[in-house]
Order: sequence, then C-alpha cells, then structure tokens
Amino acid sequence: CKGPGVCRSGRRDMALRRAASLAAGRQPRCPRLPRPAREGTVRWSSAAKASAVKINEKASREKILTLESMNPQVKAVEYAVRGPIVLKAGEIEKELRKGIKKPFTEVIKANIGDAHAMGQRPITFLRQVVALCTYPNLLDSPSFPEDAKKRARRILQGCGGNSLGSYSASQGINCIREDVASYIERRDGGVPADPDNIYLTTGASDGIATILKILISGGGKSRTGVMIPIPQYPLYSAAISELDAIQVNYYLDEENCWALNVNELRRSLNEAKAYCNPKVLCIINPGNPTGQVQNRKCIEDVIHFAWEEKLFLLADEVYQDNVYSEGCQFHSFKKILYEMGPEYYNTVELASFHSTSKGYMGECGYRGGYMEVINLHPEIKGQLVKLLSVRLCPPVSGQAAMDIVVNPPIPGEESYSQFIKEKECVLNNLAKKAKLTEDMFNKVPGIHCNPLQGAMYAFPRIFIPSKAIEEAKAHKMAPDMFYCMKLLEETGICVVPGSGFGQREGSYHFRMTILPPAEKLKILLEKVKDFHIKFLEKYA
Repeated sequence: CKGPGVCRSGRRDMALRRAASLAAGRQPRCPRLPRPAREGTVRWSSAAKASAVKINEKASREKILTLESMNPQVKAVEYAVRGPIVLKAGEIEKELRKGIKKPFTEVIKANIGDAHAMGQRPITFLRQVVALCTYPNLLDSPSFPEDAKKRARRILQGCGGNSLGSYSASQGINCIREDVASYIERRDGGVPADPDNIYLTTGASDGIATILKILISGGGKSRTGVMIPIPQYPLYSAAISELDAIQVNYYLDEENCWALNVNELRRSLNEAKAYCNPKVLCIINPGNPTGQVQNRKCIEDVIHFAWEEKLFLLADEVYQDNVYSEGCQFHSFKKILYEMGPEYYNTVELASFHSTSKGYMGECGYRGGYMEVINLHPEIKGQLVKLLSVRLCPPVSGQAAMDIVVNPPIPGEESYSQFIKEKECVLNNLAKKAKLTEDMFNKVPGIHCNPLQGAMYAFPRIFIPSKAIEEAKAHKMAPDMFYCMKLLEETGICVVPGSGFGQREGSYHFRMTILPPAEKLKILLEKVKDFHIKFLEKYA
C-alpha cells in the first residue's frame, strides 16, 4: 500500500511483528520521528539575525565580576614580596627552561624569607614528631627516638579520633596551647602566661589580619588608624587596604640603625588625629625588612607611649630567635610590660605573634603560628573566638609543628644533642652571612647597608643617578623598581624594591634575604656589586 497513510493489512502485519518481538524478549523500537529539515533550511528574518548577534555579543562581553565591579579594597591591596618583579622572575625561569639564552643560567630568588627553598635543612626532631603524628603506625618503629614518640602521642591524644586529620578547636589544640604558655613563661623568666590567652594561627600573618579585622571600625574621621613602621612588612599595608582602614606611617631612623624614636611616633599620631582615629600601634621586632633589634629602653618608651595614648599594641616577634649582633638581645614586649608594673601590665592591650616560618626552623609551608592576646575585654574575647571559628581551625599539622618549636628536646633527652647542634648551626651560619652581607655591600660605591642585627634580610640604601630616575619615569616605574628589574634581567637576581616596603621620599633601597648558602651568597653579592658599578657608569 502506498501513500502517506498505512493500509489495514500493513497495520496488522506491523502489530504481529511487534508482538513476536516482545515475546522473544526484545525491546520495541522507538517510533521514528520525522527528520528535521536540513541544516541551513531554517530561514531567519534580518531582525531576528540582528537580535541573535546582539544577544551573543552581550553574552560574550559582559561578566558579573570585573575590575570595575570587584571589591575596591581588594583591588587596592599590594604585596611587593610577590609582586611584579617576582612574576617577571617566573617568566625568565620559563625562558631558561626553553633554552633561551640569558647572561646567567639560573634565577636566584632572594626576594622572600623561604629558608628551605634556599637549601636550609629541616630540624630533624621537628620533622620526626610531625611524621609520627601524620602516620601513627611509625610509633612502633625503632627508627624514631622515644622523646619524639612521647610528644607525638601527646599531640594525637589532643586530636579528635587521635588523628591529625580531624578538626581541632578553633582556638587550637588545648595541650599545644598549654605548651605555648609554658614556653612564654620560660622565655620571659617566669612571667605568667595563660593558655586561654593563646590562639593558634595559620602562620603569624593569619593572627595579625584577624586582630586587625576585629579592631577596625568607624567612618570618616572616626575610621580606625593603624600606625605602622616605614619601612614595613607589606602584610600590614595590604591588610589595612583590604579592611579599608587608615594607614598611619611612622618612620624608622635609618641614620641611627633603623631605631624607633618615640618623638617620631608622637609626630605621626598627632598628624593622623586630623583625619582618622589612631588606635593601633604595630611594632616589628626584630625588624623586617630592616633587621634592627630594639633595646629595652626603646620598648619601655613604646609601651609608655601606648599606655599614655590608649593604643592597642601589636608586637610582631616572629624573628625572636634571629639575633646576631653583639650587644643585641631580644626582649619580648610581654616581659617588659610585666616588669613595668601593674599600672601598665593590667591595662595595656597587647597581641604578640610568633611563627614556625622563621627562626632556626624555617618551616614556612606548615603555616604554624600563635598569638598571645592579653588584657582583652571579656566580651571581645568571645567575639574573637567567634571570628576564628568561621575558618574552623588552623592546619593541625602546623599546630603540631608549632608545638615542637615551643616544646623542643631538653637536656637529658635522647634527641637533645642533635637538636642543639642543628639549631646552633643554622643560627651561627645566619650570623656569619649577616656580617658578610653588610661588609660586602659597604665596599660598593653608592651602596650603604646598616648592620644586620637580626631577622634574615639586608635593606641597603642605593644611589640611583638622576638619568636613571628619568628613564624609570619614562617606563612608569618607581626608580628602585626600575633598578631591581634591570638587576633581574642582567644577573638573574630577584630582590624586592624598597618602594614596596615604604621609604623616605628621595631615598631608594631593596630588600634581599641572606638565606642562600654562604658560597652562593658570595656569588650573589659579587654580581650585585658588578651590576651596580656598571649601572652607575651607564647612567652617570
């Protein structure tokens, strides 16, 4: 039967075939649908075409998140330590891997205090304890010392399910906070420390940002002002920008080995009162990037100033183990505050910070740290714990690493001799490299470097000729950025321009870590010397 319809006999035959198919257990075929028209046969009106083009263009052009619509405070954040110079260094490394010829064979990243990346060996005992906590089956191994096993068991008992993989309390594992408090008491000669005032953090940076977040309030002239040293570690300026607070600069005295002068603090504070409400004073001791170590008298003066002006003190003390110069000694703000008497100790609000990342440990990747906060209002204490609970808890492996920093082997324990040998080796090498760096820089015409009393950086002042300053302006760069970019492109050495840390108008610097091995550091310093002399000759 032909035609669009189907005759009766044809329908009957189809029904019989379908029944036979079902009886045989086969699935019935889907009925055929009419074939669509061939591609291109659909006709569009010119108006429809224009509308479709506009829709497509709109979809491809518009984004919800753009530079114009993003959070302006985030856009304002700058972090020079990993800024444009480091991105350029990464590009050069890729080119070297592709075989592109350069005047050097490697990029030396002297821009950041990453000890292990620079070749420093981990402290054996710390790694043993963290390994035992991470894989408890190793507790049965004779390869690990008993003092390491003892600490690992204690940490694991403080973890949910005896596992490092569980969340901890937002404030941190209780037994580790107890160890931090004991460490502070030993360090400060018996000054009492309460575990309830200890907060374990994701590195010191997390603690600093958290405290700033809870401190900042108000609007207009009532907006919180945060006093920071210039030069400063860019975490502070970045956090202040992100939180839309007011940065209040006070300048360290470069002519006096980057000393902190209370008269400069008073000048800065009085000027800031015209446009904000200064209520936070940040101190970095030992200094980053400047390396100065504050003496006892200076700390007393700062505490008295904070007490007098009703300022909340933030003491960044992550380099407390890194003191090299003779006659210099680390004094914690907490200890000096206590020794100044109850009038100060019971009233001045102080947050102090420490970390696994610096010192002799150099364990940057574990992101371990703590803060001790004293004289906090009880209701604010609850608010702080609430704020910390939003991020659940700091990395538990980092908490374990922090525990070994504050609870290392003691005399008479199996691991003590190896631990002390490794610790002193790291710190002695850093002291030698600090002196080497200072001496070599000060032999170069147009470079002046203050003594590196502590921390792990040099921050030399460099002379940049006016001709080079004009060329930097033509490239829309700060003069020291221009200098550092040229240094990178011609030698492969990556340092950070002083403008990323702040400096007095008309002065130029760069920050360079002293962490590379001694022989490599000598080569680096020689290259900087040769580059600087050629730079002066070129732009004289």
